[in-house]
Amino acid sequence: MPIEIKELHIKVNVDEKPRSQNPEKIKRNERDDLIAACVEQVLEILSKKEER
Repeated sequence: MPIEIKELHIKVNVDEKPRSQNPEKIKRNERDDLIAACVEQVLEILSKKEER
C-alpha cells in the first residue's frame, strides 16, 4: 500500500556569525578557490566528452 504525504513542514534556523579577521580578503580567497574548482570540473567534463 503506497504512502501519500499531504503536508511537509521544513524549518531551518540560520545563525551567521561575522568573521573577526579581514572579511574582504577571506571572501576573495574563497571566491578564487570556488572559481578554480569550477574551472577544474568544467575542464574535466570537456575532456571526458572528447574521449567519447
